[in-house]
Amino acid sequence: MTAQPSTRRRSPSAADPSRRRAPRRFDIHEVITRLRAAAPGWNAPVVTLIATHTADPFRVLVSCLLSLRTKDETTGPAARRLFALATTPQVMVTLPVRTIERTIYPVGFYRTKARTLLGLCRTLIERHGGTVPDSLEELLAFKGVGRKTANLVLTQGFGKPGICVDTHVHRISNRWRYVRTKDPHATEMALRRTLPQAYWIEYNDLLVAFGQTICQPVSPWCSRCPVAELCPRHGVTRHR
Repeated sequence: MTAQPSTRRRSPSAADPSRRRAPRRFDIHEVITRLRAAAPGWNAPVVTLIATHTADPFRVLVSCLLSLRTKDETTGPAARRLFALATTPQVMVTLPVRTIERTIYPVGFYRTKARTLLGLCRTLIERHGGTVPDSLEELLAFKGVGRKTANLVLTQGFGKPGICVDTHVHRISNRWRYVRTKDPHATEMALRRTLPQAYWIEYNDLLVAFGQTICQPVSPWCSRCPVAELCPRHGVTRHR
């Protein structure tokens, strides 16, 4: 007699290892510890790499501006080409705008960014003696510098506390329900209230690498996630 296939239905957890019961209570300390352990296997953000290799606030500031609305694989080569021509505001200000445009192409809005960089260099020379200031207020006074860039320069250029909120930090912090905010500015303010200051400098680095590799906007890799059991997956409708 031919054996009949079993009709018993498997439980959801047996059918899909990435499905699980309700997550454990969210613990930011455990989350950071797990992300730190996993981070060496991910690509570091390009601005972090430039900061690590140069320890130069000016090059951090310039690379931050180049990275806006541009992927890291485009920003990195463009920054290297530009720094081959100039690594100080005094030299960069002598470059024709068309030279900068050609050098940084194809970063997003490369023409606007070329003009912004020249204006930034002039302001640095005229008002700050060619030195990048290390306060949030002074950085925000530069045309083209918003809170994301200013905070990243503070943390990566000077090693000072700051919370840089980009699309990854905003999305993941809300996906975790660690904050419940509608826009990056509100996320920064909420994180300043809730995130222990000991984590401020590395928070952006960890979440950008995590967001690019695992916790992607659409269909995140929950099956590979080091913090899956702690994550409520708020807003996630499909995952891998």
